[in-house]
Parts: sequence; C-alpha cells; structure tokens
Amino acid sequence: FHIGYEEALNKKGVLVPRFQFKGIIKRLTKIFLRLKKDKVKLKIIIINGDIKHEFGAISDQEWRETLKLLDFLAKHCKEIVLVKGNHDTILGPIAKKKKVSVVDYYFAEDVLITHGNKIPEKEIMKKAKIIIIGHEHPAVSLREDVRTEKFKCFLKGKWKNKKLIVMPSFCLATEGTDILRDRILSPFLKQKLNEFKVLIVADKIYDFGKVKNLL
Repeated sequence: FHIGYEEALNKKGVLVPRFQFKGIIKRLTKIFLRLKKDKVKLKIIIINGDIKHEFGAISDQEWRETLKLLDFLAKHCKEIVLVKGNHDTILGPIAKKKKVSVVDYYFAEDVLITHGNKIPEKEIMKKAKIIIIGHEHPAVSLREDVRTEKFKCFLKGKWKNKKLIVMPSFCLATEGTDILRDRILSPFLKQKLNEFKVLIVADKIYDFGKVKNLL
C-alpha cells in the first residue's frame, strides 16, 4: 500500500495532494462488494509487505491511515497477517495496537507468500510449490503511435522449478517498475523474464502474452 507516500514527498518539497488513502478504501470496497455478491467469506487477509512507506520512524500520516486501514479490513475478515516488506522496518507499535500478526513469510499449504526483497532460507523454499511476491511492483509501458502508457501488471513465470507470481503495487500514487526498461530489484527476478506472462487487471483480465512478445 505504501501508506504515507504523499507525506514523504511533501517533506522533500514535492507538493502532491493526499488522495491515496481514499482511493485505496474505494478500490477495496469494490472488491469486498464483489466477494459478497459471489458469496465468498474471507477468513484471512494477508498484506504482502510495505503497508507503510517510510523506512524509519512511523510518520503521522502512516500512523493515522494504517490504523484506519486495519480497522476497515478487520470488518471483512477474521484475521489479518502482515508479511514484512523492506519498508516495514518499524511495524511493532501498529501491529500491537491492532493485535495483528507480523511475519517474515506466510504459508497457505504449499503456497509461499513472501515480500520478495530477499530469498528465504533453503529449508523454507523446499516446502513451496508456488511463490507469491510483491516488492518489484511490475508494470509495462505500451506504445501506440507517439503515445506511451504505463500499466501495472501481474507476472506469472518460474523461479527454478517453482511457479512464481509477482503482484503489482496497490499504491495509487506510483505505477511501478517498467520490467521492459527499468532495473529489476527482486532477487527472484534476477533472470531472463522473456517467458513470463504479463497479465493486466482492469475491468477484466487482459492477457498480453509473454514478455518477449512486448520487447
């Protein structure tokens, strides 16, 4: 979510309106309404890292809006788990206040959910058949004539012999890393991405095929 991103920019002298939190709640409300319509009851919500933006102390915006977000999510599930991201160096006070779990990784049967800024120990990786990461915030820039537009996307591929799914950022203030042009950060993605599938989710799922077809 990168809550507090606008305040971090404001401190650097960049004047941006603080719109992200309202946008997050609006998007989540749509998701929960769709789940209710489909009669899906959530037991657990897992946030895969970087719920807050600042690396250091918790800013006023982070404290206020993160607590509100956790209260909102708690209305729709029985349990919330925060997987630590590289921006989540200080999560203890928030987690303690709202009684939510903070973990380095989470297993749902043989599915490993980890942030993706580092690779867990071998013993942990052995148990996983599917890996879900965030961190990279993948996006693709698509060009038509002189116009170029950037889209957040999911990536679906392999890491060694395991299925790997890379989630885009839920943050509305940034679009993410252009996997066709920008430097890749996650150690899970320090490989050729040509065979990875690109999926853009908007009003429906748009399958753009493999990365190599977009180069």
